[in-house]
Amino acid sequence: MRKTALFSATIFAFAAQPLWAQQEEAPDTALASEPVTATPTPAPMSASAVGSARTGPERRLTGADLFDLSIASDPQIASDGRHIAYVRRSNDIMTDRAVSSIWLIDTATGAETPVVGGAFAPRWSPDGKRLAYVSTDGGSAQLWVRWMDGGEAVRLTGLPTSPSSLAWSPDGRSIAYTMLVKDEGPKFGSAPANKPEGAKWADPLEVRDLLTYRADGQGYLEPGFEKIFLVPATGGAPRQLTFGPYHDGGPLSWSRDGRTLYFSANRRPDWESDPVESEIHALDIASGTIATLTDRNGPDASPLVSPDGGKIAYLGFDDAGRAYENTNLYVMNRDGSGRRAIAENWDYSVDAIQWAADSRALYAQYDDHGETKVARIGLDGAVRDVAKGLSGGGMDRPYTGGSFTVSDGGAIAFTGGTWARPAEVQLARGGESRILTDLNRSLREVKSFGEVRKITTASSHDGKTIEGWLTLPPGHVEGQRVPLILEIHGGPFTAYGPHFSTDNQLYAAAGYAVLSANPRGSTSYGEAFAQEIDKAYPGNDYYDLISIVDRSIALGIADPDALFVTGGSGGGVLTSWIVGKTNRFKAAVTQKPVINWTTQALTADGPAFFGRYWLGAQPWEKPELYWSLSPLSLVGQVETPTMVVVGAEDYRTPVSESEQYYTALRLRGVPTALVKVPGASHGGIAARPSQSAAKASAILAWFEKYKKGWTRPATDAPTK
Repeated sequence: MRKTALFSATIFAFAAQPLWAQQEEAPDTALASEPVTATPTPAPMSASAVGSARTGPERRLTGADLFDLSIASDPQIASDGRHIAYVRRSNDIMTDRAVSSIWLIDTATGAETPVVGGAFAPRWSPDGKRLAYVSTDGGSAQLWVRWMDGGEAVRLTGLPTSPSSLAWSPDGRSIAYTMLVKDEGPKFGSAPANKPEGAKWADPLEVRDLLTYRADGQGYLEPGFEKIFLVPATGGAPRQLTFGPYHDGGPLSWSRDGRTLYFSANRRPDWESDPVESEIHALDIASGTIATLTDRNGPDASPLVSPDGGKIAYLGFDDAGRAYENTNLYVMNRDGSGRRAIAENWDYSVDAIQWAADSRALYAQYDDHGETKVARIGLDGAVRDVAKGLSGGGMDRPYTGGSFTVSDGGAIAFTGGTWARPAEVQLARGGESRILTDLNRSLREVKSFGEVRKITTASSHDGKTIEGWLTLPPGHVEGQRVPLILEIHGGPFTAYGPHFSTDNQLYAAAGYAVLSANPRGSTSYGEAFAQEIDKAYPGNDYYDLISIVDRSIALGIADPDALFVTGGSGGGVLTSWIVGKTNRFKAAVTQKPVINWTTQALTADGPAFFGRYWLGAQPWEKPELYWSLSPLSLVGQVETPTMVVVGAEDYRTPVSESEQYYTALRLRGVPTALVKVPGASHGGIAARPSQSAAKASAILAWFEKYKKGWTRPATDAPTK
């Protein structure tokens, strides 16, 4: 059997791949109907600079600067609040890849100390004297423990696959984790047995028998299942705790007596065809018996035992067959009784939780109007914000995101930043927060970033308020109109906000204003707003986007005769839809789009999800619906020069989607180019700095090529 991918309502929205899962570089396979050079469009120069050599540092962001950027992630504060271990991700110019290292911050002084390179997932022991982590030192990912007082580190495992979801036992004697356990997989047929010695025959047949047999960022899946293991914290043989043809995933949570592990999994026979289903299970470590504590139709996940041991908090929702649902917070007794929702009428989706030390409240991360916050939610349903300004959803585009942990004393360590500053480690106490790191000081001291402003408008469709963020060219002069790029987010159930974005800053450095909007379907505006596009995507979100473009023109910023559009994944869907609806944009770049819902539903890595949840039927049941929502149905109306960009190893919106659109545009005689990013997955299309810079450069080159638009020659009749 093969491992399947886990799916949520945010099916298109993925950050860059984990460091250990990034793929090797592949040969360049880009195709184009017209030559396009990926050379950055130069920033506007002052009259005094024309014709003279540059005598000072380049003040605007360039593609080369991407190698110098760093970002903080996964901050883990010790229970006493004295230290924070976090992961620093930086780009290596020699390998063209992000590398991670673990650093330690003294919260009193702010002093930083390097702990270990090539490592991630730091987790404190209960007494705060040891740090467990995963390291790729030596090649494969293994579990290590470091004694913090003396600095000694010991490798605990020699595993065939990477461990994840690390969880210390309450007494600090053991560490639980999950890991893929491989098996041989199905076999049918074989080559003849008379192979001569030294002969070079073809590779054996590849046989797949699961519904989801490949996953974006992983490729064709290894045979096997994710299982739970236990290893002594001082070293010794790991022990497998769960078995059977199911994926037993993390996060893991221990009972206070150390006898039980709680986890989430779909252990039903039909687990392949029910992609959102899961229950909370209790694993007795001594006997291996498993009790199921929840039973509703819908996901129950992320179990977390309270400090007093009496309750379990978890996340989930009732499965109503819709493409999006808010993820809600629940609490039950440790035996599964007394299940109830907490803050049931709080119209936000919870991303992560942690108990308060007194077991009377939980800390919850959530998004609110494009910004990420942490709230303290009492068991009585009372909610108050305790941290804001979280960021860390990625570097290339301004997605919401970030992560946090809380000390026993209520100090909150989190990753936070601004539109001019990638995520740093911050600490919040008593309503006040301070920044503890300055990972990009050398760039901040010499670079001028484009200012980001929030704008709002009423949708022309029904008057709903639509929000967006305008990134202005550095040094923008009030009253000066500039060309505008409408940059549409993926998901579509995600959100943009006032967060750092290399794509937007590179576009702004080239003289463009960039509009990052949140049309209906975006998260962080309540469940009903996100569900506006259920079974109707793309649709009325088109009017939202056009309305906020018109607002940027009305503000005197955007030049109405110099409009451009791009977006990735769900944003690629809407880019392709927009150019089929209007010719207002001079040029477009659709990135990793869905073009044909029938082929998407049957070739993407979520076959159990797309038809059932996004369209409410399979392609053969409602072919007219599938076609009516496919951008390919509008290709006969496209007259906008449109480049198509896709990762060469994209399994979320497979390459065939982009190729269909490119071919259709070529047949119609519309200027187009097909650009493939070698070795890149859907989620990892901007994971390598050189490719991220080249992709942004190619988009700018395309817009520059068609900055005056394109008109079909009178003798050039389109193919019908």
